[in-house]
Amino acid sequence: MAQSGAAAAWWRKGKIMTGTYEHNIDAKGRIFIPAKLREELGEVFYLAAGVDACVAVYPMSTWERFTEKLSALPMSQSKKLRAFFANAEKCSLDSQGRVVIPQKLRKYAALDREAVILGVNDRAEIWSAQVWAAQEEEEMTPEKMAACMEALGF
Repeated sequence: MAQSGAAAAWWRKGKIMTGTYEHNIDAKGRIFIPAKLREELGEVFYLAAGVDACVAVYPMSTWERFTEKLSALPMSQSKKLRAFFANAEKCSLDSQGRVVIPQKLRKYAALDREAVILGVNDRAEIWSAQVWAAQEEEEMTPEKMAACMEALGF
């Protein structure tokens, strides 16, 4: 079946991140990024505070869309964005496939040693393994999944 032009363009761009990966953060604050996510993230990506207690990992394409929307806000809103941008970090992987998570972001997300990396559509998230386990236990119920799908119109 042929796709429409817009759908085909989306699919070619379609860097959709999924999955759950458990990794440790070393003494230098580095974490290994799984190969399945490295391709979607690309050579250069950004780390920033996530909307929950996590570190968001944005590929360049997502970061550009995100900052474009923020740039459209009135300057009076910039005060709200200072902490976000001041603690965001442009990154690339080392030869071992690791990235250093800055200390402020590790503190924000309560990251110590054990971490979980999640693929979340157009970005990844790095969570404390303990915090993620509690979050997942609370959210991963048939009732909440059904309510989520219904809210999305499915």
